Amino acid sequence: MRFAVKEINEDIHLLPNLTLGYKIYDSCDLPLAALRATTVMLSGTQGILSTALCKGAKRVQAIVGDSSSTPSIAVSRILGPLKIPMVSYFSTCACLSNKWEFPTFLRTIPSDSLQVKAIAQLLKYFSWSWIGAVSESSDYGKYGIMSLAEEIKPLGICMAYYEVIPKMYNKLWIHEIVDVIKQSSAKVVVVFSAEGELRPLFEEITAQNITTIQWIASEAWITASLLSDEKYYSSLVGTIGFAVHRGEIPGFKDYLLIVHPSLYPNNDIVREFWETLFACVLTFSNDTSSKNDLVSRCSGQETLTEKVSIYTDVTQLRISFNVYKAVYAIAHSLNDLVLCKSERGPFINATCASTSDFAPWQLQHYMQKVSFISSLGEEVTFTKDGDSFASYDIINWQHKDDGSIQFVTIGYFSAADTQRQQLMIKQEDVIWSGENGQVPRSVCSESCHPGTRKGMRSGKHICCFDCLSCADGEISNETDSLECIKCPHDYWNNKERNHCIPKTIEYLSFEELMGILIILLSLFGAGLTAAVTTIFFLFQNTPVVKANNSKMSFYILFSLIPCFLSSVLFLGHPTTWSCVSRHTIFAISFSVCISCILSKTVVVITVFRTAQPGSKVLRNVRPHQQRMMIASTSFVQVVICIMWLVFRPPYSSKNTSNQSTKIILECNAGSVVAFWSVLGYIGFLASVCFVLAFFARKLPNNFNEAKYITFSMIIFCTVWLAFIPAYISSSGKYTVAVEIFSILSSSFGLLVCIFGPKCRIILLRPEKNTRYYFKASRMSLKI
Repeated sequence: MRFAVKEINEDIHLLPNLTLGYKIYDSCDLPLAALRATTVMLSGTQGILSTALCKGAKRVQAIVGDSSSTPSIAVSRILGPLKIPMVSYFSTCACLSNKWEFPTFLRTIPSDSLQVKAIAQLLKYFSWSWIGAVSESSDYGKYGIMSLAEEIKPLGICMAYYEVIPKMYNKLWIHEIVDVIKQSSAKVVVVFSAEGELRPLFEEITAQNITTIQWIASEAWITASLLSDEKYYSSLVGTIGFAVHRGEIPGFKDYLLIVHPSLYPNNDIVREFWETLFACVLTFSNDTSSKNDLVSRCSGQETLTEKVSIYTDVTQLRISFNVYKAVYAIAHSLNDLVLCKSERGPFINATCASTSDFAPWQLQHYMQKVSFISSLGEEVTFTKDGDSFASYDIINWQHKDDGSIQFVTIGYFSAADTQRQQLMIKQEDVIWSGENGQVPRSVCSESCHPGTRKGMRSGKHICCFDCLSCADGEISNETDSLECIKCPHDYWNNKERNHCIPKTIEYLSFEELMGILIILLSLFGAGLTAAVTTIFFLFQNTPVVKANNSKMSFYILFSLIPCFLSSVLFLGHPTTWSCVSRHTIFAISFSVCISCILSKTVVVITVFRTAQPGSKVLRNVRPHQQRMMIASTSFVQVVICIMWLVFRPPYSSKNTSNQSTKIILECNAGSVVAFWSVLGYIGFLASVCFVLAFFARKLPNNFNEAKYITFSMIIFCTVWLAFIPAYISSSGKYTVAVEIFSILSSSFGLLVCIFGPKCRIILLRPEKNTRYYFKASRMSLKI
């Protein structure tokens, strides 16, 4: 501050013909001392803390300070009503940006609101979602952690614990904080504290040899020389934090080197500084007060150039540079006030402030709008909240050759534009804490891979969760998904549940093994029927064929061929045409077949129950009457099918409800009532046929046609009764397969039971195929 004032007073362009004066008070980093010093300055009285450096000085128009946030809050509350501007160089509490509470407060250091944004971005950059927090007990620490908690919440970062370092040293309290740090699974700890309050904690951390914590430092201690000693290396190496951008002040080192006890003989601070730096007791040539020869003495002739120390190192000026900028901000504001043009001023009636007697609030007006270029070439200005735009250097604590810690810049955070903040880190230059030298991992729960979602634990942080597999039909294709995404209607999840894939389309195709087997069985059945028809045609004049009503046998055989072939219609990709044709052809062909068998059964019973050949009863079962019976019973089924097709015909559909992983292409019956009516009618005909044949089962043994019909109807009814539960319980292509095998089984049952014995006699027992064999019959069936 003194160097800046000296420069300004010697500058012919800045505040020409005006001299800046100042008073300096030590607040001792205590709010009470800061308030006392402020009261003395404002009252103009010469208290014990007051040191007026020039006579005739005007009243205090602006204050530079304080360093800590808590004293600055106390002082600013006094200065606000008096409208006296206050420029702090190290008070970062975000609370001070509230212009309603602190209307005249400004600062050349960024607010913690910017720093917590930078820390939050750093945590996100390295995927640290589970952190601990420690702060000093002041407003700076508490507000800093509070702001950080709000900033990291939207980023999904959780705070495992928050501990406060006591203002007054308390060994038990420090031990409790260290125990919490040790026991927590959080390996990254953010610390908002000044180095003085932090030192007892790190003393204990070092004593317990805790070396696995990745410390994140606030700007208050990231460049703390007090903690950069070799003894802290094992515990603090790898520390990362944000430091105010350093600046170089031309000529400042030379100014520091001129400090000498002879220039300030009555200044106790200079004496203490000299004795500490040279490790001696300062005595001048005429001072004989110290006679202890055991203590090294300083003559005052030593020079600062001989001693390498932090005092003369001007390469790391960070907070000092903020002081420099604060003084220049006041000077440039005064300069703008002085250069105000009459009748163009910013106040009432376009007036300007009086240079010789202006009010502090008038200076505040100019300070709020001041803008100038610093020695680094950066623009210095204040926001409407009194904050300054700035950039942070990202500092990493690394090992020096002498065993101490050096502060290495590994990146930066640009906060010049709050809408476009940028974090840049040279990750390859970072030295990490711990033995493996890798980026620490600090999470409460490991990330949930694609295919799973987060399942929050009741009463726990959102960062502590279980990874739950997505439900059937849902996926997650991102890490740490909160919800699973439902697949589209025709899609299903893959095995890993991270992609939706098209559902398998299922239908009974011609190419698959079951389809090929059905085709072979169908063709075999149709071919076998055709072979039986050929045999009957070739042996139509033999007794066994004549005795079995050859015309009716041919009707049954001809109707069985479409029964067998109708099963093929149930194969392949369902279409509207195939759905209509498969059900109608199946229903009509079976109705015709059963009608023929029913007609034949009626004829058999009628013939064998008639007492005299040529009776009126026999005349009622002539071929014409038989065809009428077949036509009339089949016509009922035709009518049912026509009504079915007219009102609610079958159609092809996609069934996605039975099997979630498949799209079943099937024929929807359209009308369930019609479908079961068709089957019911066939069942009705078969039941009537069975009952009639059953009652005629004791006909003469040489010709027992009714017995064979009874067996065929038992097989037919058994197959279709078993079909009902099998059809209802099966799904997909197996439903179709059940229907097909029911068709084939019943068709083979009819063919084998009715025509098998006759073919056996014709082909294998020709000696029975004679008229003599049938003489035992009551009469011939040749009608």
